[in-house]
Amino acid sequence: MSKLTDLPKRILIGRALRSTQLGETLLPKRIALPVFASDPLSSVAYAPGEVLLVLSIAGVSAYSFSPWIAVAVVVLMFTVVASYRQNVHAYPSGGGDYEVANTNLGPRAGLTVASALLVDYVLTVAVSISSGVENLGSAVPFFVEHKVLCAIGIIVLLTLMNLRGVRESGKLFAIPTYVFVAGVFAMIAWGSYRGLVRGDEMSAPTADFEIQAEQTGIAGFALVFLLLRAFSSGCAALTGVEAISNGVPAFRKPKSRNAATTLLLMGGLAVTMFCGIIGLALVTGVKMAENPAHDLLDNGSPVGAGYVQNPVISQVAAAVFGDGTFFFVLLAAATALVLFLAANTAYNGFPLLGSILAQDRYLPRQLHTRGDRLAFSNGIVLLAAAAVLLVWIYGADSTKLIQLYIVGVFVSFTLSQIGMVRHWNRHLRTETAPAARRRMIRSRAINAFGAFFTGLVLVVVLLTKFSHGAWVALLGMVIFYVIMSAIRRHYDRVAEEIAAPDEPGDEAVRPSRVHSIVLVSKVHRPTLRALAYAKLMRSDRLEALTIGVDPAETKALQAEWERRSVDVPLKVLDSPFREITRPVIDYVKRLRRESPRDVVSVYIPEYVVGHWYEHLLHNQSALRLKGRLLFTPGVMVTSVPYQLESSELAKQRARKREEWNAPGAVRRGPVGPPAQRDRAPARK
Repeated sequence: MSKLTDLPKRILIGRALRSTQLGETLLPKRIALPVFASDPLSSVAYAPGEVLLVLSIAGVSAYSFSPWIAVAVVVLMFTVVASYRQNVHAYPSGGGDYEVANTNLGPRAGLTVASALLVDYVLTVAVSISSGVENLGSAVPFFVEHKVLCAIGIIVLLTLMNLRGVRESGKLFAIPTYVFVAGVFAMIAWGSYRGLVRGDEMSAPTADFEIQAEQTGIAGFALVFLLLRAFSSGCAALTGVEAISNGVPAFRKPKSRNAATTLLLMGGLAVTMFCGIIGLALVTGVKMAENPAHDLLDNGSPVGAGYVQNPVISQVAAAVFGDGTFFFVLLAAATALVLFLAANTAYNGFPLLGSILAQDRYLPRQLHTRGDRLAFSNGIVLLAAAAVLLVWIYGADSTKLIQLYIVGVFVSFTLSQIGMVRHWNRHLRTETAPAARRRMIRSRAINAFGAFFTGLVLVVVLLTKFSHGAWVALLGMVIFYVIMSAIRRHYDRVAEEIAAPDEPGDEAVRPSRVHSIVLVSKVHRPTLRALAYAKLMRSDRLEALTIGVDPAETKALQAEWERRSVDVPLKVLDSPFREITRPVIDYVKRLRRESPRDVVSVYIPEYVVGHWYEHLLHNQSALRLKGRLLFTPGVMVTSVPYQLESSELAKQRARKREEWNAPGAVRRGPVGPPAQRDRAPARK
């Protein structure tokens, strides 16, 4: 089986790295920016469109509120960035929001934040990939026509890239991210030049369309609610900001300072692009509708179900550069790529957070293990599986998926900032140096304002998005919370049960006697080896045990046993219903009842085969029997392997491919060159 999987694995993810090479995978700022900030940078491709989609409910006249919504998003972005700059300096270990909440607000708050972030990371992959497919579909219709299949394929490809390691995936992702940023800035600059200096009239493909408002004459509370809903949709631009605080250990030294610098750079780029696209959308007359088939009117008639509504950024690019021009195609391709790669923020954040949670016993320990390429491979695969499920359920529709979005991230924002306020309060009680106190008071003020602002946005998001799908995200958070709590209780219970007692208990008492049993089906080499091995253990009582299913075979076995004069008594258990496992289990339990202080040791001969398919033909009864015996107290189970010729051939084939490692050889280390080891005499 190893031969079948090892070569494809090496081709797909590369050769394994030593643990000592972990330092080589650390990221400089130029690569850390696309790795950790691709999500908030790429969100400018769909966040402006979500704002206009919501405002279109009240008609084109409501678009005049979009600049004010953009200003509110900018203020929120810089508030969050300033707050998280305090986080990365105070908690550089990589726990991010989870560590802050867990340390300062308690385990329940920490688990709530962790649940919110895990859900949000899954949604980041689903939303980014779905939106990328839709953007690419504006230039290549095939992607829209088969968007579910394309989205799943891209998730698989992205998963393989991340399994190769953080640094390698970062290098691959850097170029598209920087091309996208440069393309958007070029579009903003050229559009501003054409509009302000040359006075050109730029028109988006939908500029001549009209919007049939779903609700006309909105005013008062209804208008406020609509604006709040538009603002909450625009807040999608903030998703992924927390990933940098979670990924501080992946930065080069000085880690905290590099992470804080990357945060500031990311915030400046994101808000500039967000505001620029919204401004150009208003100038070029972009029209968006939640239900374009009926609400977008061309010469007074609905555009119909066959119309494909392109994203805002595509329409603005068509107006500024010209539809189908080189720069339009380049920006469309870069936008699609960066949206695909925006999911990489989650591919770095989810496995790292999962590793920390596994270390704290809230998730399975396998998530704490690094793979061959020093990435947290199990977490990467788990994230991909959850994202594929979401994409399939929601048909890769970014408009539907985005309604589930940002709830989790604002839960983590708010609890993290409250935790940071407590963090500074605790340090201020003991700090006496005036300069340090002034710095802490300033940091506390930033975090307090951040907690207030993000808490307010969380309330807005819950009020405006709950019925539109946010309840699904909340349900996911509850499910994660319950599962992680149950896992922690299980690990705690197991740790309590297996903890070494202060005073010797029953486990430290030596058994009175050892009753050894060798299971026998026929008299052959594996049986004789198992008998010889059992004799070396010097048990108080040793017997061979066989199950009488076929009388003729049982009689032949007894005759062969007597002919060979085997000096171990053979016991036959009749099995009228032709069962093998149950009679052995019943016999062992009876021995235990008769002598509770005795230990029963069961030896099972097993074949070692060289091909994966041969496992299906051997050892099935042994596997079932071992599984049952594991649940029987006072019973020790020993497998006695016998290597068949096919296993020797497999060893020789492996030796040709690479040096053969016997069990335990990795722990012992090499003891000499292969030729010398082959000539070394075997121990007797």
